[in-house]
Amino acid sequence: MDVNFLVAPQWQGSGSTRAMQLVDGADAIRGDLPSSRTTVIDIPLGAGESLGSGVRRISAIQAVRDRAADALADAEGVTITIGGDCGVELAPIAHAIEQHPGGMALVWFDAHPDLNTPESSPSGAFHGMVLRTLLGDGFPSLVPDHPLSADRLVLAGVRAFDEPEAEWIAETGIRMLPVDDVSPDSVVEAIRATGASAVYLHIDLDVLDPSEFTSLGFPEPFGLSLGTLLETIRAIASTFVLAGAGLCEFAPPGPDAAADDLPTILRIIGTLTT
Repeated sequence: MDVNFLVAPQWQGSGSTRAMQLVDGADAIRGDLPSSRTTVIDIPLGAGESLGSGVRRISAIQAVRDRAADALADAEGVTITIGGDCGVELAPIAHAIEQHPGGMALVWFDAHPDLNTPESSPSGAFHGMVLRTLLGDGFPSLVPDHPLSADRLVLAGVRAFDEPEAEWIAETGIRMLPVDDVSPDSVVEAIRATGASAVYLHIDLDVLDPSEFTSLGFPEPFGLSLGTLLETIRAIASTFVLAGAGLCEFAPPGPDAAADDLPTILRIIGTLTT
């Protein structure tokens, strides 16, 4: 498989007090990627402005989105995006949708559904709105030209909701697999039910149980085991065309934590690329 890496150490979409540690996390991962196949997106030096949007730092988020879209325009093969916060997924997922117009599913491995709008978000942080935006219901300047259809979405391992998110999921009937229901067979079956032939995998590292991965801004208990995640990725990749993947929210509080958790990340990347 022809694989390229796009590293976007964006922190501006995060609502965490440890947001700047996302830059350190992305840089740590980049050190283990093949330089000839890795593109690094320049991140604005400043925090950015909300511009009356209800999205904190939206000017910086838009700049990163545009720079990532430019980098992806000529990309060949499969791109794995390395964050940064989950907001880095805007351009890569939009690009993957356009590359697979006949049908692409999105599996959202995440402790949080990221389905808020600027109106419903309790924090204004974009990493809690990115998926809703990709579905076409976000601040207009961030919504992609070809939004993902809700019937092509699978939420996997989600376990921490804001009330408006839970209500919207219930109203739309989005496919959702709680942690205890996530397995290679169940996720493959959920993807098959979308009718898609290709699949993009979004992996927020907080989908894992904090006992297995600690370098997180928003850890949530009772998450997936690494073994289950890896087995599920293998099953998906062996059944469907991999349209791309994203790995986000690595926030090591220091060098020791980065060294402890980096092997887990490299195992996930290795599984995505074999």
